[in-house]
Amino acid sequence: MRTLYIVKAGSTFAPIAHTLGDFEHWIATGLAPAHVQAAQRPAMALLHAANTTHGRVAYPDPQQCAGVVISGSHDMVTDSAPWMQELAQWLHSVCMAGVPVLGICFGHQLLAQLLGGQVSMHPAGLELGTVPIAIQADVSQDPLWQHMPQCFEAHVVHYQSVRRLPPGACVLAGNSHEPHQAFRWRNNVWGVQFHPEFSQEAMQRYIDHVVQDLAKHGASSLPPRQLHCSATPDAAQLLYQFMRHTQHWAAQQTAGRCAA
Repeated sequence: MRTLYIVKAGSTFAPIAHTLGDFEHWIATGLAPAHVQAAQRPAMALLHAANTTHGRVAYPDPQQCAGVVISGSHDMVTDSAPWMQELAQWLHSVCMAGVPVLGICFGHQLLAQLLGGQVSMHPAGLELGTVPIAIQADVSQDPLWQHMPQCFEAHVVHYQSVRRLPPGACVLAGNSHEPHQAFRWRNNVWGVQFHPEFSQEAMQRYIDHVVQDLAKHGASSLPPRQLHCSATPDAAQLLYQFMRHTQHWAAQQTAGRCAA
C-alpha cells in the first residue's frame, strides 16, 4: 500500500505549537478531517526534512508514495541549506515519477525553484493576514481546484514568493499582491503560496507575533487592510481534495500493475 507523506520543513512558533499544534498536525487534520471515516483515512507518515539532529533523512522510493505534502517553514528557500538541497533532489524524483505533490508556502516555493522557476524576496514586502484570491485559469478538470469558488479568502504570511514560474507550469490563482498564489506543473504537482492548513486562530496568532516583532525592531505598523483575519473554509478544502486525489491515483497505479 502506498503512503501519503507529510514533509515537515519547519515548525511554527513555540507558543503557538504549545497550544494549537504544529504544521504537520494542521496538515494531517486538513487531509483527513473529522467527517472522514476511519476506513476511508489514508495511510500517512511524517518526514522530518529539517531535522538536523539525527543525520540525513531516509526518503522513501517514489513508488512507495501515494502523495506528498510539503509544509511551510520560517526558513527561506533562497538560503539553500543542505537539508533543502537533499529534499529538493528527492522531490524532483517524486515529481518526475508522476506522484501527486502539494507544496504549501515554503513548499510551494521550493517546488517552483527545483522545477526551474525563480524565488526571491517580494518587492512589495510582507503579505500577511486573510486575503482575497481569485482563480485565474480554467480549473474545471483540475482534481483539486474544480470545487473551488472563483473568488475566496485564504491565510498568508510570506516575505518571499515565486517570481517566475517553472517551464510547463500554469497559474491557477492570484491576487493584487501575489500573482502566483497557486500553480500547477504538468498534471501532478501543485503549489499554493497561501496556507490552507491554518485555522483562523493560528492566523491571528501569526498576525499578533509579526506585528509585535516589527514594533520591537522599530518598523512602521502594517496597513490595516493587511491585518484582516477570518475563517477560510474554501481554501481549507484543498487539502481534503488533495487527499481524495491521491487515493484515486494510488488505486489506479495498483490496478495498472494487477492488469499487467
